[in-house]
Amino acid sequence: MIYEIFMPALSSTMTEGKITAWVKSVGDKVEKGETVLVVESDKADMDVESFYEGYLGAIAVPAGETAPVGIALGYVAETEAEIADIKSKLAQKPEPVVASNGASATSAIPELVVVKAETVIKSDRLIASPRAKRIAKENNLDLSKINGSGLNGRITEQDVTALLEITPTKVAVKAPEPITPVITAPKVAYTPQLGTTKPLTTLQNAVVRNMNVSLGIPTFRVGYTITTTGLDELYKQIKSKGVTITALLAKAVALTLQKHPLVNASFSDQGIVYKSDINVAIAVAMEDGGLITPVLPKANESDIYSLSRHWKSLVERARAKQLQPEEYNSGTFTISNLGMFGVDRFDAILPPNTGAILAIGGSQPQVVATKDGAIAVRNQMQVNLTADHRIIYGADAAKFLQDLAKLLETDAQSLVL
Repeated sequence: MIYEIFMPALSSTMTEGKITAWVKSVGDKVEKGETVLVVESDKADMDVESFYEGYLGAIAVPAGETAPVGIALGYVAETEAEIADIKSKLAQKPEPVVASNGASATSAIPELVVVKAETVIKSDRLIASPRAKRIAKENNLDLSKINGSGLNGRITEQDVTALLEITPTKVAVKAPEPITPVITAPKVAYTPQLGTTKPLTTLQNAVVRNMNVSLGIPTFRVGYTITTTGLDELYKQIKSKGVTITALLAKAVALTLQKHPLVNASFSDQGIVYKSDINVAIAVAMEDGGLITPVLPKANESDIYSLSRHWKSLVERARAKQLQPEEYNSGTFTISNLGMFGVDRFDAILPPNTGAILAIGGSQPQVVATKDGAIAVRNQMQVNLTADHRIIYGADAAKFLQDLAKLLETDAQSLVL
């Protein structure tokens, strides 16, 4: 029997992937569940495992090339004798066939019985994220008893922790290292050679597609000036405990979204989709180009210390391209912060499938008039909300910003409660 190794859909928006490396060579023994190759999706590098035991019989798409979802990347032979059959039939250069997603490729071997991708997808193999597997192992939990909520039934970290009736932050048995509160710009990893053209990465192409989709959405922008005196004082009090400004802002936004579910909603052909959770995505620049938006799930429910630890882990794994799909594509509201670059104000482009994004500038000392008519210097930051005008109107955006400012200016201490 011959089995396909096909290009999987690692996220709901993925249409193609790039082969980063083949871990196995033709003729190597392959165990069920063993990594065969690494695929670069639109946001991360992912291991592709074999669903069957056998021998790698042929590689159809070599490392460095890109292929659409559903296309056969290689073939696993059940026996060593079948390897020669695969090579012989592939040498006949069969006519292109149409894959299940409509893409054209030579993904079938004539006169050989090949188990198609849809058969593999429906197999009884458990699909779980690495973090879900680790948590299940630490707690002696049987993954076969968990119904996965991820793509194609994939078991996520949230599925495991929900069964344990604990939060992800309580699972860790090792205390995390302190977080450095200083926000710095990402290192420049690529020096362009002038006069040349550098092809876009898979991540950059994904950003292009998302931005093109965003251009078709009617948006508007509302700005607000927030005095950060209370936030600055709180940060000084707790930064030694590993709390970051990013986590404080995410927590403040999440708590404000509780009062404004419309700003956390999104548009669909059926109407307004009100999200059950408040998942705050935060834009992170990648060193080799492009950006990614790691997500702090249920940020309104997490304490500020757990939120900071989780954010540090997300950023580290994002830049190492180790995030799982649910860790970057489940955001319900997005924050983009360029304050660390000295930017005082800017507008952000609305990501697909969300209703709003908040652009945050740096906090700068400003001369202001106090309520009693005196002149004083206060640290202030400019925030601009970009919203989908199909569901959110000017008054909705203004009330959200007003409540966010009130929280940060008069009740910042509540962020640690």
